[in-house]
Amino acid sequence: MRRRPAPARGTGQESSVLGQGRQQGGDEDPGVTGDGTVTGNGNGAARKVVRALPAVLIAVGLAFDLLTPPGYTGSPFFSAAPLIAAPLSSLLVTLLTGVLASLAVVLLHLLNGTTWRVEALTELVTVITVSGLAVLINRVVRRSGERLASARGIAEAAQRAVLPKPAERIAGLHVCARYEAAQADAFIGGDLYAVQDTPYGVRLAVGDVRGKGLGAVEAVAVVLGAFREAAETEPTLEGLARRLERALTREGTRRDSLDSVEGFTTCVLGEIPTGAQVLRLVNRGHPEPLLLHADGRLAVLAPAEPALPLGMGELAEAWPDRAEEWPFPTGATLLLYTDGLTEARDAAGVFYDPAARLTGRVFPGPGELLGALSSDVRRHTGGGATDDMALLAVGRPGEGEPERRRTVPVVAP
Repeated sequence: MRRRPAPARGTGQESSVLGQGRQQGGDEDPGVTGDGTVTGNGNGAARKVVRALPAVLIAVGLAFDLLTPPGYTGSPFFSAAPLIAAPLSSLLVTLLTGVLASLAVVLLHLLNGTTWRVEALTELVTVITVSGLAVLINRVVRRSGERLASARGIAEAAQRAVLPKPAERIAGLHVCARYEAAQADAFIGGDLYAVQDTPYGVRLAVGDVRGKGLGAVEAVAVVLGAFREAAETEPTLEGLARRLERALTREGTRRDSLDSVEGFTTCVLGEIPTGAQVLRLVNRGHPEPLLLHADGRLAVLAPAEPALPLGMGELAEAWPDRAEEWPFPTGATLLLYTDGLTEARDAAGVFYDPAARLTGRVFPGPGELLGALSSDVRRHTGGGATDDMALLAVGRPGEGEPERRRTVPVVAP
């Protein structure tokens, strides 16, 4: 607080304090909606405190002015109140805060008998001016919030169009998919997944496009478009992989945004034939899928021979695709993921190992598996991630399975 010259209240030079508010609480920071109000996933108690802060400042200013010697003033609290309300509250709340702060200044000078002194008028004009600036700030924040909400809506619509979530039930299988972006407010990146019921069984794909930005998103659209078309017509997984290869090569020469020289996409293609408890995979340089059995056993489905990613052009001809077959019994769940999972590191730099973390764990279904896995990764990294992560789980349910199986936490107590 800056001291006013004594002896009388309301005399001397006055200064204003510009307050700045920061919200804390919970695992995520709250956001601001289009109307300027505080929202988000932060802690509810913290949000209530932040919303009440302007009123608290006005009350503190009144108490400070009444309880301190005449040489001190609480007007900085009154100036700070509308400024804090501006980015965090609605226009009406900001305006009311400014009005209350101005009335508080008038009330104090009426009590002190200094209403018509120059210093008193200066304090009142200062608070009114700051309140007007707060209203302008609120309008700017509100318009920015509306633009941000529009951008988020566009991103969500684009994600649903390019990377739609599969149905929960496909040809008798239980399916669940998740996409988690490493960057806040980012919805689409270079990771992809797809599940499709075809004449040859349920076919699926999980991949990761090299690079970031719009070029990676465009490559995702190319791969998914080629997969959805070729999955219906190609009788073998090897033929499906070749179709995806040709699509990336063809579009790379047509579009400047696609890197036809150094661009590539790691990918796992899978096929679950109807009526057979088997699984076929073609792995093109992607992290090995995991097969979780009903009794907690886990198998790493590593290819016998490594293969180059999609988009490597003529180099891939030296490693012809060979689909490998694995048992896929009743009660088992297939887990496919991108390297955002295996490259997640803790504070000591230790990479996340999904095979070690999931061995011996049992889940009622794919949704519970992915939920527990996502939570475990966040605990492992401390809430931060450096790469996007796509997860796809496909389970073959057994009769009476939900009653027989139980959920065990991923992290042992």
